[in-house]
Amino acid sequence: MTTGYFEMGDGAMYYEVGGAADAEVTLVLNHAGFLDSGMWDAQWEAFTQDFRVLRYDMRGFGNSAPVTAPRCRRDDTRRLLAHLQIERAHFVGCSVGGEIALDLALETPDLVQSLILVNSVPSGFEMQGEPPPYVLAMIGALQAGDFAHASELQLRIWFDGPQRTPDQVDGVVRRQAGGMNLRYVTAQTWLIADSEPATPLMPPAIQRLEAIPVPTLIMTGALDHAENLRGSALLAARIPTAQTIPFAHSAHVPNMEEPQAFNAAVMGFVRARQAV
Repeated sequence: MTTGYFEMGDGAMYYEVGGAADAEVTLVLNHAGFLDSGMWDAQWEAFTQDFRVLRYDMRGFGNSAPVTAPRCRRDDTRRLLAHLQIERAHFVGCSVGGEIALDLALETPDLVQSLILVNSVPSGFEMQGEPPPYVLAMIGALQAGDFAHASELQLRIWFDGPQRTPDQVDGVVRRQAGGMNLRYVTAQTWLIADSEPATPLMPPAIQRLEAIPVPTLIMTGALDHAENLRGSALLAARIPTAQTIPFAHSAHVPNMEEPQAFNAAVMGFVRARQAV
């Protein structure tokens, strides 16, 4: 495995590359917007057996440098791939990581060989109805500087989901997610970089899902919020090549909660694309 830091002029982005350099398949793993690249620990060994794999921490997450201004996340990803001389890859993205990959497929189609979108919604998607429980309390904790409490509430929103209490979730996996989330919350990354992101894709992906040019797998956690599931259903209905795989015992992060089934699904999908 190779680890490194890509200097971006205003800070560095941390990345890891594993697997054989001459592997026929390259996977890029895009983490969710409340975790970091550590969320892929349960995939790393399995995927690097057969594929060349890149995972990285977006700026303001994990081991990457903090953010100081709004960012264009898809541009950051493109710059990292160019630095690593990755010209084409299969993208696995969870939540906002999937949204970034979807935007890249529309804006830079030669870069994206296939999409695996995990509990993602397209850019331009507008949530409807009441916000998830704990959102207002989480915002209040952030404003008060109580980052530990804000992090716990964010785990309840995104990791536990609306149908479970914390004691109904695997404690080891939840603590791993909590460590990643606390670093992100303490850095106030969302407020600085993503509440009003730089140069959003225009028109947004939601207006042109029928134009997605690559095979797409939609993965959903049945215990996730209804609006996230609605967004995934929209992707499945409108992307011409879309397939869907549900995970009955997971919320927003099925790769951490059901890793064996998740790994088998991803590897099967990617291998099938290579056989075509």
